[in-house]
Amino acid sequence: MTFNSLAFFLFLPAVWLAFYAAADRWRWLVLLLASYAFYAALGVPYLLGVLLGVTAITYGCGLMLARAGEETKRKRIFWGSVGVNLSVLVGMKYLPFLEENLKRLFHLGQKSPLLPVHPVLVGIGVSYFVLQAISYLADIYLETQEPETHVGRFALYMAFFPKLLQGPIERAGDLLPQLKQTYRFDYDNMRSGLLLFAWGLVKKVVIADRLALYVNAVYGDVHAWSGLPLLLATYFYALQIYFDFSGYTDMALGVGRLFNLRLTQNFKSPYLATSVADFWRRWHISFSRWILDYIFKPLQMIWRNWGTKGTAGMAMALLVTFLASGVWHGARWGYVVWGVTHGIYLAVSVYWNPHQKKLHKVLRLEKTGVLRVWQMVVTFHLICFSWIFFRAESLSDALYVMNNLFTGLGNYRGFLFQHGTTELAALLMGLSIIFAVRLLWTSGREMPDYPGWLRWAGYVSLVEWLLLFNIDIQRAFLYFQF
Repeated sequence: MTFNSLAFFLFLPAVWLAFYAAADRWRWLVLLLASYAFYAALGVPYLLGVLLGVTAITYGCGLMLARAGEETKRKRIFWGSVGVNLSVLVGMKYLPFLEENLKRLFHLGQKSPLLPVHPVLVGIGVSYFVLQAISYLADIYLETQEPETHVGRFALYMAFFPKLLQGPIERAGDLLPQLKQTYRFDYDNMRSGLLLFAWGLVKKVVIADRLALYVNAVYGDVHAWSGLPLLLATYFYALQIYFDFSGYTDMALGVGRLFNLRLTQNFKSPYLATSVADFWRRWHISFSRWILDYIFKPLQMIWRNWGTKGTAGMAMALLVTFLASGVWHGARWGYVVWGVTHGIYLAVSVYWNPHQKKLHKVLRLEKTGVLRVWQMVVTFHLICFSWIFFRAESLSDALYVMNNLFTGLGNYRGFLFQHGTTELAALLMGLSIIFAVRLLWTSGREMPDYPGWLRWAGYVSLVEWLLLFNIDIQRAFLYFQF
């Protein structure tokens, strides 16, 4: 069951009605049972078992951490619980990879059932709730967060269904207090939540899924193309992954708002960033915040004396942090290279930024519109370059794309006719409606107080476009695989 499925469109109203009808002291239970049912609907039974296991271990260790007075004991509990959670993450994340290599090692046929692995859904959601569990334990260990004693509310904090499969990664201090608040029906929350959900669905169905047709056609067989088709597919993928992932986030935030819960905003116009560091302050914000607080900052402290004013230590911490980010995305060399590429960008910026500021001052470009536009263009292309490794099926495919991006127009006519000019026209029309609605929709979050007829025209347009673009196709969200 995914957000863009008919099953979810039936599931969500049923959950809300049960939540609304329940007594206030039992509303947490309604949401918890709904969250477990949502996860179980994926049809992979052991995933629910993993969630329950991680929840129980994290809850128990959180209480033990708070009660342990001796620092040595606290360290042992903390690192032991983090180790268990990481082992779950690594095991689930790389299970298909391990199965494949074990089969090769023992010369087993491809059909031999060595491990009960479903290659697509094996680790869906695990990355997100395990990272959330680790942040919860770290915050208790650092004494910035008190442990939650109510096991049911803690389980709901871990499993709340809108953010379960793809984030955002919620901090205990942000979500747990909201779960304890008394529910009162709020019309504005209902209205804005439904609009936000619809906005996310449009981003996914109207834009991301249209772009996917071209991206998949080219990147599925890169050696059949050169020049312009490769360049367009790379730009299209940058847009596809943004509209797909941010669309999911908008839908998750919209669902949370129906229950008066505010989840963390995960995107803030990332392709308007003026540097790679700025990009990571705008892209997948909850994950960026996680790796900053729990990987980069500890490493930076350990290596703070390396180099002049700790520059070498900071550069090394950035490289390691983004290497970990690449590995987190999966057992593929492309993800590793993607992560290292971002690490290199940021490590180089540690040394370049002081000289860059002097250069801008000499050229009198400080705080000018020209400089900002130039920085946005350069940053966008650096990000697009890194997406090549992220999207390509293999490193050899990525290298082929890099070597053939600028080899002329290539077979662009064959590309357009093979994949249909009608779809391209539909995509352009979809983009047009997105921008038109965006003008009416302040920050893509709230509909201003326009006349009722104008607002309803916007609502009807959203529904028409969703129907036009066949929401029954139910293409999976890109970040489900991570």
